[in-house]
Order: sequence, then structure tokens, then C-alpha cells
Amino acid sequence: MVSRLRSGCKQDTRRTGTESRWTLDPARLRVHYGLMASPLRQLWRYAKPHRGRVVAASVFTVLNKLFDVLPELIIGAAVDVVVRAQDSLVGQFFGVEDRFTQFVILAAINFVVWVLESLTEYISKIIWRNLAQTIEHEARLDAYRHVQSLELSWFEDRSTGGLLTILNDDVNQLERFLDVGAGDVIRTAVNVVFVGAVFFAAAPLLGFVAFLPIPLIIWGSIRYQRRLSPYYTRVRDAAGNVAALLSNNLSGIVTIRAFSAEAREAERLAEVSQAYRVANRDAIRFSSAFVPLIRLAILAGFTMTLLLGGKATLAGELEVGLFSVLVYMTQRLLWPLTRLGETLDLYQRAMASTRRIFDMLAQRPRIVPGTRTLPAGTPGEVVFDAVRFAYDGSNDVISSLNLKVGAGETHAIVGATGAGKSTVVKLLLRLYDVGGGSVALDGIDIRELSFDALRGAIGYVGQDVFLFQGTVRENIAYGKEGADFEAIRRAARLAEADGFIMDLPDGYDTVVGERGQKLSGGQRQRLSIARAILRDPPLLVLDEATSAVDNETEAAIQRSLEAVAKDRTVVVIAHRLSTVRNADRIWVIDSGTVVESGTHDELERAGGRYAALWRVQTGMATGAHAA
Repeated sequence: MVSRLRSGCKQDTRRTGTESRWTLDPARLRVHYGLMASPLRQLWRYAKPHRGRVVAASVFTVLNKLFDVLPELIIGAAVDVVVRAQDSLVGQFFGVEDRFTQFVILAAINFVVWVLESLTEYISKIIWRNLAQTIEHEARLDAYRHVQSLELSWFEDRSTGGLLTILNDDVNQLERFLDVGAGDVIRTAVNVVFVGAVFFAAAPLLGFVAFLPIPLIIWGSIRYQRRLSPYYTRVRDAAGNVAALLSNNLSGIVTIRAFSAEAREAERLAEVSQAYRVANRDAIRFSSAFVPLIRLAILAGFTMTLLLGGKATLAGELEVGLFSVLVYMTQRLLWPLTRLGETLDLYQRAMASTRRIFDMLAQRPRIVPGTRTLPAGTPGEVVFDAVRFAYDGSNDVISSLNLKVGAGETHAIVGATGAGKSTVVKLLLRLYDVGGGSVALDGIDIRELSFDALRGAIGYVGQDVFLFQGTVRENIAYGKEGADFEAIRRAARLAEADGFIMDLPDGYDTVVGERGQKLSGGQRQRLSIARAILRDPPLLVLDEATSAVDNETEAAIQRSLEAVAKDRTVVVIAHRLSTVRNADRIWVIDSGTVVESGTHDELERAGGRYAALWRVQTGMATGAHAA
């Protein structure tokens, strides 16, 4: 991915430490991949590393088609032997008078031709299909890797189902065309050229008559190609809408059932599925009309060849064997064009998918990594200096934010809902870039750090815990690739998760289900903490990690955090103030700026915003201040 995209990049002249950066440039990507050109040209440029295999596959496809056509010539030669005996072309060429011997010679030639036809077909299919699989694999990986490099704001404007359609269905459409359609295009072209050469060499007039329908077919192909393109673009978009709704509903199946909305959601799916059906119906209507048009053209060409060729043969102007060849060749010339509609259908689907894939590859990541790394044993000091941030097209969420988290200390960030607490974490992880000011880790602006250096120094535990389909062991080990079982179990003990894990049916080998649905919320949260602990980061960040758990689980999490907070920096985003009362410093945020800071006792005595929140949560005040 890097090697391919590097040619579609430009060097960023802004200095980050002592190194320059590379950023994806849409203009250069469009030149590199030919995004201003046709999708087929885009695909040809993308497949540059495999052009040798494309040529090899094409050569064997051409040879296969030539051997496929030769049996018609052999049939004509056999008829010539019957009619002309020792004066036949075979008899004259090999100097053989006996007609049966001539048939033996033709049979031997036919055997060799069929063997070579089968061999070249096998080789061409092997190359084409493996090439299709390779390009499908690389396109899917390149697209997925590129998607992972894009910032969160890009995902917010797109549905998961739509992205899945591109990464899976569109890539599969491309594979199907390369597997079947590309070879068909070449075979059709070779068929027209070779058969045409035989016609014009044997009987130019019949060749002219036989080729008369071909301009009509070509005109129809071009016309249908242009007409079909927008139809299949709509088909791909409609497929994305279906996938998006299905993905969303399957993720929210509990909510759907809780609100007895099964029938309502089935109706919604029926609407988008009907739209997909209509889009396909329109495309099918146009593509299906193509074959009858070609059949009429074939009928006209075959009829003219039969009549004119028969007349010339009866008049002695055309040998009987050659007439037989030309009659067969007319069918061989025109009939494969009936598959042109199917091939065109594959082509248009593939090109619509290709355009969507490369349009996505042309998206430019706004947030690009730096090149600096952190020194070993980094203490984990965090400084927000006059930070300002706004989501696209909105007012500032963070405005002039200043805070400093000392190395090895536990700091908490609290505030009312919508105060900007979680945004602070996203800025620290550089999921978004600041609009002004800077965020520094151990004195280094995080924009100068590589993503591996920055995020490798942070252990993150969020409110919305994400567990992968797999075992407990695999989910904890996700925090540190290659960790042994002892390290995994030690992390689980520190997170107070070992006890419930051992009570599971298969212990650490228990499958948690998609998104950890077989576990309770508290169990999932403790596995998430174990995953972060296993990473052994200098900086641990917890974003509302205890907001959705019961009191017993909260107490367990608190104990585990006290154990792992030693010798590391901890930043806690909290709604429950009881979980942060022992923090070294508490920062109170309102409207994206710090309004108070201090220890729990200091802030409570000050009687300000924090004290009001504390009284509400401990039942010492009415809910007037709880907003």
C-alpha cells in the first residue's frame, strides 16, 4: 500500500522535528491511478506490477481461440477429401492419394489441435483466475489499509454498510470480471480477426457480407455501454444502502426487540431492498435487450453467407469444402457475439465498482503521522496548551484549554454532559487534530510523533467497550501482540477479571461472541482494562470506564486502577465523581475550557461547579445543578 500510494503523494514541506512528512495528494492520486480517465485505465495502471501475467494470460487466450477455430478448417478439409479425392488440398500437400490415409492425417492433426486447445485453455484459465484473485486480494487490502488511515470525521459521514459494500462486494465484482469477462473480450476480438482473415482470403465478397452485421453490433455495444454505466452505478449505490441498513439493524437487534420494532424494520428493509431490485431491474432491462439485437444481426449475416456462398458453389466458383468452412465460420464469427451482452454486463458492473474503489482510494487523510519516536522509559507527561477545536462546520467544542498532567500522577477531567471531556481524549489520541494550540507528550508535540509512537504509549479504556469475535485470551492479548499466557493472566488479575474468567465454561478459551455479547457489561469492561494493562503503557487513559457498571464492578475497577496507576500517568474522564475523589488533581471543564482545578477536598471547599456536582451525586442537593 505504501509503495503504491507513495507515487500518489507529495512531500509536506512543514518540518516535524528533523524529518519531513508525506501526505496523500488527491490530485497526484488521480494522475497515478488515472482517476480522471476511464475505470478500465485506472485498473490497468493499478495492475502495473502484474502486467507480465496479464500479457501471458492474453497470449494463451489468443492461442486457445486459434486452436478452437481450427476444427472448422479440418471439417472443410474432410469434405474436400470426399469431393475431390486425390486432388484434395490434403492429398496435394502431403502427396497422398488414398482418401482413408488422408482422413488418418486429418484425424492426427485434429487430435493435436484438440490437445493444444485444451492445454492452452487450462493455462489461460489458471493465469486469469489466479491474477483475478491476486488483484482482488490486493485491492481489498489496499482499500482497507487506506480506510484505516482516514480520520474519524470521514467515517462519520458514511455508513458502515456502504463501506462494506465497497470493500467486499465491489472488490468481488472486479474479481468476477477479471476471472471471466477479460478473457471473453480477448477471445471475441481474436475470433473476429482470425475468422475475418479466413473469409477475406477465401471469398472476399462473402467476407464483406459476413462482416456487415459487425458494425451494428459494435455500435450497439458502445451505445449500451454508455447507457448501462449510470444504471450500474445506481445498482452499486442501492446495494450499499441495503448493506448499511442490515449492518445497522443487526448491531441494534436488542433495541429493535425492546421497542417491538421488528415489523417496522422489516418494512424499512423492504423499501431499500425494493429500491435495489428496481435499480437492478432497469439495468437488466437494458442489458437483456442486447442479445436479441445481436441474434437478428447473426441471422442476417448467416442467411446472406448461405445464399451467396451456395450460389457460388453451385456455379463452380467456390469449392464445396471451402463453402462448408465458410458456413461454419459464419456461425463461429457471429455467434460468440451473443455473449457480448453478458460480458458487457460483467464489464459495467466491474467498472462501476472500480470507480467506487478508486474514488475511495483518492480520499486524502487530513491527519498524517509524524516521524519522531518517544525515548525508552518515557514518563508520560501530558500538556494541553491553549488548545482550540471544532468539529467540521460547528462552533468550538474546545476553546483555550490549558491543563498539565504531571508524569506518574493521576488526573481526572470532569464536567457536565457535552462539556468536551471525551473530545479531550480524542485529541490526545490524535483521532482529531487541534484547530489551535498544541498537545504535547513528554515535551513533544504529538503531531510530530508517529502513530505507533503516540498510541503505543497510551493504554485506552473507553465507555463503549469493543471486544472482537474470539476467545477471552485473544481479546486481552490484543493489547500486546505476542504476549504469553502468564502476562495475559497477570493483566487479568490486576483488572480483577481472572476470577470470573475462570468461572466461564472454557476459562480463557471461552468465545465471547461478536462484540462480547456473551459477557455482561462489567465483565467486558474489566477485559478492556486488562487489555490496556497488558500493553504496559506509560500513560493510561480511561474515558467514562465505570459509567455503565454496577457498584460492585465499579469498586473492583477502582481497586485495579489503584494497583496499575503506580509508576504511570493516568488520565480519567469521569461522570461519577466518586471514582476520582482520590486523584492528584481534578480538572473541571465547561464549554471546552477549564473552570476549576484542584484536589477533591480543595474543590469541595471552594463551593464552585465541582462542589455543586458533588452535592447532586451524593444526594445533598436537588437536581437543579445536575444538567
